[in-house]
Amino acid sequence: MSGHSKWSTIKHKKGAADAKRGKLFTRITKEITIAARAGGGDPESNNALRLIVAKAKAANMPKDNIDKAIKRGTGELEGGELVEALYEVYAPHGIAILVEVVTDNRNRAIAELRHSVSKYGGTMADAGSVAWQFTRKGYIGITETVDEDELFLIAADAGAEDIDFGEEITEIFVELDDFQNVQLALEDAGIETEEANVVYDPNAPIELAQNQALQVMNLIEKIEDLDDVQNVYSNLDVTDEAIAAMEGA
Repeated sequence: MSGHSKWSTIKHKKGAADAKRGKLFTRITKEITIAARAGGGDPESNNALRLIVAKAKAANMPKDNIDKAIKRGTGELEGGELVEALYEVYAPHGIAILVEVVTDNRNRAIAELRHSVSKYGGTMADAGSVAWQFTRKGYIGITETVDEDELFLIAADAGAEDIDFGEEITEIFVELDDFQNVQLALEDAGIETEEANVVYDPNAPIELAQNQALQVMNLIEKIEDLDDVQNVYSNLDVTDEAIAAMEGA
């Protein structure tokens, strides 16, 4: 392991809670629209869209909702214009946070983000002051049971940089130039990927004392609860003990 923040694992566990809050469909709808806008509305030729549509179906999203989201992305249906934005945040104890926002109202999104960040102990950062602590990488998440040795050989031969075999999810990180090669190699081997995205991976994760980590994790959770927030990344190296304490809170 290279010491990733593990926040992707926490995010995976939060899926059920997001569904209960009724926010999962909203976030998936935005992902579908953006993917269709970027690569076209045919899931067979748009790999990003195909993966998101599969996630939508797994979450029992109605087919009509999926089709409408695709058509908004391709321009076949009118709808609020979605804008993507990246905001930078200083959390307590020197932790850096990046917040990906997808919104139809940028002013509302930044106002809500500023309020939550200030209320829970963080401060907004100037553009570029936090982002340098992260590197854009391809991320692949696999939840099916796999032969670890076989998966390692397939992914590594295709260019994977790091593979983390967790209890609930296997995470693969890869340089962007090799991202598609790894995806295709896994597909050819019949290994199903639940998620494949470009993410911000922390260059040097920071481990804190548990009480400090919980303070930062609480801030991140409050940010993730905002309707316009799509993804949150931090350079906090979350321990298993902190995750358990957060889940039990």
